[in-house]
Amino acid sequence: MQISRQLVEEMVAHAREDLPNECCGLVGGREGEASVVIRVANAACSPLRYEMDPQEQYDALRAIEEEGGELLAIYHSHTRSAAYPSQTDVNLAAAWPDQIYLIVSLAEEDAPDVKGYLLRDLRIADAEITVS
Repeated sequence: MQISRQLVEEMVAHAREDLPNECCGLVGGREGEASVVIRVANAACSPLRYEMDPQEQYDALRAIEEEGGELLAIYHSHTRSAAYPSQTDVNLAAAWPDQIYLIVSLAEEDAPDVKGYLLRDLRIADAEITVS
């Protein structure tokens, strides 16, 4: 997936704004190129996990499709840990096994880290992400 530096910065800003809780949202685009980041409320209101608000998730998916796009990635933040999937993240991914999962880590305040993963069949694999 290709994503612009601006969209990455939007996800990082969202993560910072939602502290101390994790943030979450969707990334839409076409043919592997991201064009939009849509914030979705974390209904869990937790610093340890995320749960997308069902109505906001539905609205975000609809907005992506109405623009002729498709869901490319699901993102969320880790407030104090590395940009690597937790077991909770892996378990949640069972519902959406074909998506890229982007994790925004704020573990180092001055150096946020964003990485992508494929989480299929309870396995973790690096996703190819190009930031331009």
